[in-house]
Amino acid sequence: MTVKNFVVIGGSYGIGAGIVARLAQQQHRVDLLSRTNEADDCADSANIHFHRFDALSDDINPDWLPDEIHGLVYCPGSINLGPLRGLKPAAMMQDYQLNVIGAVKCLQACLKPLKAAKDASVLMFSTVAVSQGLAMHASVAAAKGAVEGLTRALAAELAPKIRVNCIAPSLVDTPLAESLLSTEQKREALSQRHPLKRLGTVDDIASLAAFLLSSDATWITGQVVGVDGGLSRVRS
Repeated sequence: MTVKNFVVIGGSYGIGAGIVARLAQQQHRVDLLSRTNEADDCADSANIHFHRFDALSDDINPDWLPDEIHGLVYCPGSINLGPLRGLKPAAMMQDYQLNVIGAVKCLQACLKPLKAAKDASVLMFSTVAVSQGLAMHASVAAAKGAVEGLTRALAAELAPKIRVNCIAPSLVDTPLAESLLSTEQKREALSQRHPLKRLGTVDDIASLAAFLLSSDATWITGQVVGVDGGLSRVRS
């Protein structure tokens, strides 16, 4: 297997950590840019190089980046849920800044080494709430809807040298979702909403991410792929 260089933004826990771990296990070099470095299974790998970075406030130091980047993954996200009457412009703007502007800034910083690599790939994240119109999800759905539009626009602009895709999960059992999964009753109720009758796992998402970043996916770009237990397409 050819060793490649990957940059993962926001990969210290949850889905991002799962992606980082998979890439490192495949012996690739991973530059992990995140506010914290808490993932034990990532911290001990010689293939992972940690840089402290906040997508909301920091710029990427060019010295952190390899000359060629074969894959860029932008993982930061938020679950800002609430009714319309409680939506605050500042909170909505922060969701947009984190999910959309942060992704654009990181891609701009990595663009030259992405273009220098052969078969480069960019991966971003949306949510099933964009396609399904879930109540209380207005802010996050609006921000992630912009991510889906950004995915398609950049896929067109950066072809044929750089592929751009997006994964749209349903609820995944990660620290970001702790408040929604705080009791067994909540977990069971949310599991039952999905046709496959369970919550998503980090591995469910990380396995597809690794595929989309790999040379097995070189004819896939501009796609928003649902990994959601059937929620977006199946009625049972």
